[in-house]
Amino acid sequence: MSNTTHSGEDIIRKAFRRSLLTIVMAAIAGYIIFLVVKEEPEPEPVTQEKITGPVITEKSTIEIPKVHFTDITSDAGIDFVQTNGAYGERLLPETMGSGGGFIDYDNDGDQDLILVNAAYWPFQAQQGRPTTRLYNNDGKGNFTDVSEAAGLALHSYGSGVTVGDYDNDGWDDVYITTLWKNHLFHNQQGKFVDVSESTGTAGFEDDWGTAAVFFDFDNDSDLDLYVGNYVEWTPEINMDIDFRVTGIGKSYSTPTHYAGAKSRLYRNEGDGSFSDISAESGIHIPGKALSATAVDYNNDGLLDLFIANDTVQNFLFQNNGNGKFEEVGALEGIAFNRNGKATGAMGIDAAWYRNDSELGVVIGNFANEMSSLFVTVDGETPFADEALLEGLGADSRLALTFGLFFFDYDLDGRLDLLQANGHIENEINKVQPSQHYEQPVQLFWNCAGSGEDATGNGCENRLVLVEDTGDLATPVVGRGASYADIDNDGDLDVLITQPGRAARLYRNDQQTGHHWVRIKLVGTADNRNAVGAVIELTASGVTQRRLITSGRSFLSQVELPVTFGLGNADRIDSLIVTWPGGQQQAVNVGEIDKQITVTQSST
Repeated sequence: MSNTTHSGEDIIRKAFRRSLLTIVMAAIAGYIIFLVVKEEPEPEPVTQEKITGPVITEKSTIEIPKVHFTDITSDAGIDFVQTNGAYGERLLPETMGSGGGFIDYDNDGDQDLILVNAAYWPFQAQQGRPTTRLYNNDGKGNFTDVSEAAGLALHSYGSGVTVGDYDNDGWDDVYITTLWKNHLFHNQQGKFVDVSESTGTAGFEDDWGTAAVFFDFDNDSDLDLYVGNYVEWTPEINMDIDFRVTGIGKSYSTPTHYAGAKSRLYRNEGDGSFSDISAESGIHIPGKALSATAVDYNNDGLLDLFIANDTVQNFLFQNNGNGKFEEVGALEGIAFNRNGKATGAMGIDAAWYRNDSELGVVIGNFANEMSSLFVTVDGETPFADEALLEGLGADSRLALTFGLFFFDYDLDGRLDLLQANGHIENEINKVQPSQHYEQPVQLFWNCAGSGEDATGNGCENRLVLVEDTGDLATPVVGRGASYADIDNDGDLDVLITQPGRAARLYRNDQQTGHHWVRIKLVGTADNRNAVGAVIELTASGVTQRRLITSGRSFLSQVELPVTFGLGNADRIDSLIVTWPGGQQQAVNVGEIDKQITVTQSST
């Protein structure tokens, strides 16, 4: 019993000792920790630095100049309505429309107006006798119909018009392309005489004439004539095709249903007659020509031909001299769009729109095909399609573009771009919600150079779509497009034609305060119109270049005098004319904000 009690006491003592030892060790450990913590130096105070992100430099704010275009058609005395003969059979020529343009036919210094008309079909009941119309300008933009008195009341299924003094007598003549046969009107001091047959320029009954260009391809000082033909078409072929669109029914057939036609080249013999040299010149190959322009693209002193073909490759006829042309469109990069495909090409124009050595060729295309903008690289070919890079591509994709041209609408010294748009099918919105028969005219402002430096600092794109254009924004069925200074105020006014509808004349009411100068050239050793001449004007360190040409846009003729916008520059540093034959002539321009005439010097 006592042993048991002793054993229990031992266990209690041992447990107590262990507990006491644990308490002592814990106390010692706590004290050590206290000493360690106490001896650590005070931490350094934390200084908070201000963190900044990357510096973002904002682009210069570019303000598009406010320019209003006013529809003055009725007020100006223009009562023209195009007759296309449409009666339900959907014949292809009905939707193509007719062109128009400007000519100083009476040599009074004012730009008069020509509007080409089509007609009713021979198998239709005739509702009057529609004709081409000539309107005389009083110099203030008021027009009077003088078609009958002047001999230009042509009754035919007309297409396009071009202007040129083919016999160098000082009076501009008129060539009108039509369905079947064409017409050359000789200007006899303000009275026109049809000399198509006697001059050999009428063409043939099975031709469908479209584009026409006066140009001196052989540098013999008189104007030759290129005539583009569209497709091999007859009413019977059209009706046999019986083209239909689901949701619409009978519709206008596309050019893919027809064979391409061969164009023609007429050489001016200098005696009032022309020779058809189409075959031997190399021009006579099938295409589907709708527009053309003549430019010396390779700087060899010979004018070449750019042809916009509908649904087949575009042509570039390189002038090799001796009356021979070679088609080099594919080689020079202009035959197809950036995706390597042929487009529904309609209108065409060419210009040095960047104010440098780069030549730009713009072509308006079918709906859902952006316009093409072919540009040289470092002044050399092949061309590259830069429509997307320049800002034209996205905004032009939905539009169906016919007439188009470069011009300086705000007189700032940079060429802008205008496109006339409209569909061929009046019920297209039933099957394509994004498409409309009537479409707004598009105006693209050339932004480059408006920022802090000449490269266009501040411009996201060179060509910027202008949203507020006044009456130009009202949708039309645009076809032909042209321009002229109709009221002698220095800025450029606009003409748009429509198929089966009234032509529209828009006055440019810009109030920018920019200066300008207009140049009219008179050739003596070269052709009198100076077609093919290049004018270089330098002001405030910027050099602008302009080409004198008779063929541009779609089935239309722009005025022959050239307008240079000067922006805020109040003087011209230099003006140099390179005449078609290569002669250079420096011109001293003492005054601005006026039109001057430059006559070719004898040396």
